Amino acid sequence: MDLELSGKIAVVTGTSVGLGREIARVLAGEGVRTVIVARRAKLLTTLQDEIERSGGPRPLALPLDLHEPDAAARIRDAAISAYGRVDIVINNAGGSRPIPWDSPDAAWDESFSINFTAVRRTTQTLLPGMIERRWGRILCVTGSAEPSSVNAAVAAKAGVHAWAKGLSREIGRHGITINCLSPGRIHSEQIDQRLHPTPESQAEFARNIPLGYFGDPADLAFLAAFLCSPKARYITGERIHVDGGLHRAV
Repeated sequence: MDLELSGKIAVVTGTSVGLGREIARVLAGEGVRTVIVARRAKLLTTLQDEIERSGGPRPLALPLDLHEPDAAARIRDAAISAYGRVDIVINNAGGSRPIPWDSPDAAWDESFSINFTAVRRTTQTLLPGMIERRWGRILCVTGSAEPSSVNAAVAAKAGVHAWAKGLSREIGRHGITINCLSPGRIHSEQIDQRLHPTPESQAEFARNIPLGYFGDPADLAFLAAFLCSPKARYITGERIHVDGGLHRAV
């Protein structure tokens, strides 16, 4: 299937490793010109080289910390300077923040800054151009809505779900869609090095997954590419689980 993505311009955040990196590679394989954003400049360079070697257009790399108040404006300005527009925004940057229930405000504020505010700010900064051209795709990589303990990131990402649903009601008339992808146990730096660092831990948890195994970043990236395409024009305001059937809530 031709996803009709060749020539589109995408901003992808959190691309140093894992899901964001794979999404950028899959989009580039479809002919998308990408702006890849992450803090670790060396990993961005290796991603540029990988994409170019595979025949995709070499990305524009922006080593940025999305905590910075001017990060979204810098992304917009760099993308417009290089490509003239942005058609697709993939809000992938973020991270889990398990904390004690009585943590101080600073711990909560830090999580909401990267897991909610940076997502909102980046989207709001890039939306006007999409509205002007009457086409756009926004994806937010979020997470579970069924936490096993207090996690400030889960709370922030629940805010992203609600915000994205509301936003979908306002931007649909401009030909723009926004959706959330909720990954389950997918091999990534966070899952493999922090949450389940041993084969035994992964095997034990996999018994809770109906499909019986952890996913790979490509399992989410291929869906992301479809949702970014003109083929997915009638899907918006959704939260789609990519978790092997792990979640139970309706």
